[in-house]
Amino acid sequence: MRRTYFTICLLLSLCACKSKKTVLETPRSVTIEGASPNRTINVEAWPDSESTDPPPPAKSNARAKKIIETAISYNGTKYKYGGTTRKGMDCSGLVYTSFQEHDIALQRASYMMATQGEKIKLKEVRKGDLLFFKTGRKNRINHVGLVVDIKGQDIRFIHSTTSRGVLISSLKEGYWDHAFIEARRVL
Repeated sequence: MRRTYFTICLLLSLCACKSKKTVLETPRSVTIEGASPNRTINVEAWPDSESTDPPPPAKSNARAKKIIETAISYNGTKYKYGGTTRKGMDCSGLVYTSFQEHDIALQRASYMMATQGEKIKLKEVRKGDLLFFKTGRKNRINHVGLVVDIKGQDIRFIHSTTSRGVLISSLKEGYWDHAFIEARRVL
């Protein structure tokens, strides 16, 4: 028990001082004995890079890609309030259906989706994240889009608008930039 505790403390202190050495090259697990049942803690060390954040999990990237492909398959579908089919769909219907087809449950309304996952900074956004907007007079979130591509500062997202149906837009567009409220990660 003491040896395990010492090893964990040593790893944390080496990581905290930003040592140039990579202590662990692959993720490892440590089993802590004495508690019933035994608990396993994953201790991970990532190779040095410009970013201090770990790379996104490969499983999340694969899931995001599939969800994005599903959403894009609805491109051109006309707008229908409350719709979730190829005959017509609204913004939250598009996101809800795209995630549901891959066994991920989300709330149905955009303002309710905005309570799920974790809030992230815009500069941390990656493919598969959700963008939320306030486009109406009511002081609450009423629109959602799914990030499909990021090129530098240009974040592109798929959504459904009342005037043009399902399409891909850029967050750089004045209207969407002004209406943007927050980004969230659910994957």
